[in-house]
Amino acid sequence: MTARIGVITFPGSLDDGDTRRAIRLAGAEPVTLWHRDKELKQVDAVVLPGGFSYGDYLRAGAISRFSPVMEILIGEALGGLPVLGICNGFQVLAETHLLPGAMLRNNHLHFICREQKLRVENAETSWTTDFTAGQEIHIPLKNVDGRYVADERTLDMLEAEGRVVFRYRDLNPNGSLRDIAGITNEAGNVVGLMPHPEHAVDPLVGTGGTDGLGFFTSILKKLVSA
Repeated sequence: MTARIGVITFPGSLDDGDTRRAIRLAGAEPVTLWHRDKELKQVDAVVLPGGFSYGDYLRAGAISRFSPVMEILIGEALGGLPVLGICNGFQVLAETHLLPGAMLRNNHLHFICREQKLRVENAETSWTTDFTAGQEIHIPLKNVDGRYVADERTLDMLEAEGRVVFRYRDLNPNGSLRDIAGITNEAGNVVGLMPHPEHAVDPLVGTGGTDGLGFFTSILKKLVSA
């Protein structure tokens, strides 16, 4: 039976189509979810894609976290449903408190769009098992509200519990504390990151790399083996 992975579209989402394509390339079935949906259509995992979402002018993800589909998703994620938040999706997950911390405007106050080197710190989450700890990968990055912040106690907790999943390498593009590019919840089923793996899944599209495909093959293997 083919694994079904939902992709939520908010008003303003830009990368939901690319995310569905990445899921399809990995061998799973993408399922379109609208932010007003009141059920998840029996999906096995969910991706909150990048781009923007309505209400971002107040604070990224601050309003979309109250969408009907998010109210359902929060409960399912707490129950173990695998969830990946990419860029704006990461911001939404922070607003729901499924992941700790917050996103602020980049420290240089400019939008950035570049290929970014990352180091994989945790290869044991639902979305990273096809990587190895210490592996360096290249993933496109594009954001203006991408600076990850949290209080020192939270940062120390994330470090101690191995919940920093990715770190920026070579340079810190937005001022994120401790070079953090992605984190996970305690259970390892919810992951958020600022870079865009869905733009690095096909050698003929995007940056020409395929380092992002591992996110989608990881969750597929996790679901098949469950």
